[in-house]
Amino acid sequence: MIEVRSVSVLVLVLAVSAACCLGFGFVLQQNVAQQAPLSDFLSPRLLLDLMKVPRWLGGIGLMVAGMVLGAVALGKGEISLVEPLLATNLLFALALSRHQTKHPLSHQGWAGLLLLAGGVTAFILAGEPRGGHAIADPLRHWLIIGVVVGIALVLTTCAKRSRLSAGPTLLALAAGLLYGVQDALTRVTSTRFSEGGIMEVLTGWQPYGVLALGVTGLLLVQSAFETAELRMSLPALTAAQPLTGILCGVGFLGDRLRTDTGALAWEAAGLAAVVAGIVLLGLHPAMPRGAAPRERSLDLQPR
Repeated sequence: MIEVRSVSVLVLVLAVSAACCLGFGFVLQQNVAQQAPLSDFLSPRLLLDLMKVPRWLGGIGLMVAGMVLGAVALGKGEISLVEPLLATNLLFALALSRHQTKHPLSHQGWAGLLLLAGGVTAFILAGEPRGGHAIADPLRHWLIIGVVVGIALVLTTCAKRSRLSAGPTLLALAAGLLYGVQDALTRVTSTRFSEGGIMEVLTGWQPYGVLALGVTGLLLVQSAFETAELRMSLPALTAAQPLTGILCGVGFLGDRLRTDTGALAWEAAGLAAVVAGIVLLGLHPAMPRGAAPRERSLDLQPR
């Protein structure tokens, strides 16, 4: 029992630290991406332009640090435990945004904070996520991954047709779906490394999938940040990623949750509270707004 608790505390610290890095990184990235020319929308040129700005690179550095910490947490704990904790990145994003905007937290902010924190706690306590044997059947792997990636593709296609209305939210949803699958494949890669070392990792397709999903998700997120204020994109991204990760964890990674009626009710209520809290926090006035179209700067050179 002592060993289990120590591992859980370590996973908790790693996951919350990852969420902190991710939340701060997202805000710094959006501060810069909102100034990018709209002609770069969904183009790799957007990433090349943003790479010229030190502030954006700092945000990417924080995001990478968060992803590394999250990967370590996924290697030591169940994805169904880690994903809800990573969703708290919105709390840290709001904290940095409040520092930038000097806006008070208000009742809406406190309500969102309590819903998010309470929802995460309720889901973890009710579900008691624990590891099991991963599903060996590749058909289930590819079915779940294919459906999720297919939905992300549909959302991206729809976003291209409505880039300045619902587009940013749809892109963020698509990126969240891809990041959830990326987390699942990161867990598989970590398992392969622990079992056979680096050669076992390099001979599998999963690490290359992690890289492809990461780059694609990054392009989607930056395009969402570019075309609208943070509150239009970050809530959708933050909500979609953990839900997809939990789906993959239970679907083919062997994660187990309590399934009695009471536990399922509390798990569903917890996830609903998480989503509601994310929406309230994402819509909080402290979240930075995008620049108005007439004020958008086409010059991303560092000053």
